[in-house]
Amino acid sequence: MNRGEELDVAAVDAWLRAAIPELQGMPEVIQYRGGASNWTYRLRYQNRDLVLRRPPAGTKAKSAHDMGREYLVQKTLLPVFPYVPRVLGLCEDESVLGVPFYVMERVPGLILRRDLPAGMRLSPQEARALSVRLVETLAELHRVDYRAAGLESLGKGPGYARRQIEGWSDRYQRARTWNAPSFRRVRDWLAASTPDDVRACIIHNDWRLDNAVLAPEDPTRIAGVLDWEMATIGDPLMDLGNALAYWVERGDGLVMSLLRRQPSHLPGMLTRKEIVDLYLERTGLRVASWAFYEVYGLFRLAAIAQQIYFRYHRGESRNPAFRHFWLIVHALERRCLAVLRKER
Repeated sequence: MNRGEELDVAAVDAWLRAAIPELQGMPEVIQYRGGASNWTYRLRYQNRDLVLRRPPAGTKAKSAHDMGREYLVQKTLLPVFPYVPRVLGLCEDESVLGVPFYVMERVPGLILRRDLPAGMRLSPQEARALSVRLVETLAELHRVDYRAAGLESLGKGPGYARRQIEGWSDRYQRARTWNAPSFRRVRDWLAASTPDDVRACIIHNDWRLDNAVLAPEDPTRIAGVLDWEMATIGDPLMDLGNALAYWVERGDGLVMSLLRRQPSHLPGMLTRKEIVDLYLERTGLRVASWAFYEVYGLFRLAAIAQQIYFRYHRGESRNPAFRHFWLIVHALERRCLAVLRKER
């Protein structure tokens, strides 16, 4: 486990046994290291395979890392969207770990990180099928009737796009360090170019291949979707813009390739343009210009990276992987400005 992120296994086990008395033995604990937000641990008992999610230490955005909210979203959404893991219990007693946390069943399968696991190969046909399925599953989520599902309280009503631009601009400025760019031109352009919401639906807000669990017997089929921390009611095109900020494709160049966290560069994977076209075809939505959603997604990603770096900069996180996140922020600003130049 990362230094400073060790789990009090005895305390968690004692709490879990009150909720799941049939647990056998003490769990083998493995920390998942793919994420940079909430801390996630696998608890492998002799007879159950579980996952625990808890907030990180240090400064947190006011609405982020809400374990009760994340737990409730998954519990409520599962009956209408079968890709959600089944949650088993929420602990809001901070005497156990010092923070709230929840436990869910582990979804068995494969999670693709930056590169394919050793010995695994995806043919161009399989890579295309997987990327198509990722887009279709997102469109499926966006078709869920959130009112019928009982999730209407997640949203704040019309004006989601405007709230996002204002909110992320404010969060970026508060987390900015001396070595980070201002993003002034990008922020001003986004504020002046914000469109009305195309419609309201459940959005995931962190839709990526490395948040998808692939079926063990068929790596082109999605068995589960993880990390519902930022799910809300909002504009579906904003959700797609967020997803494509992470989609580094072949030909993006050296700097962007260093940012890649998923094997989106493999031969056969859809390009960002193909993803947008497929999504619009599957949903029937129309957009006059994709540039706003592209720049928004990149700026939001930069703000997230800067918030993470801010915690490291202040000594609130010791994870060495965050040491150079300020360079990522500069690269994302350059990519935003490149999109704006094309819009002239």
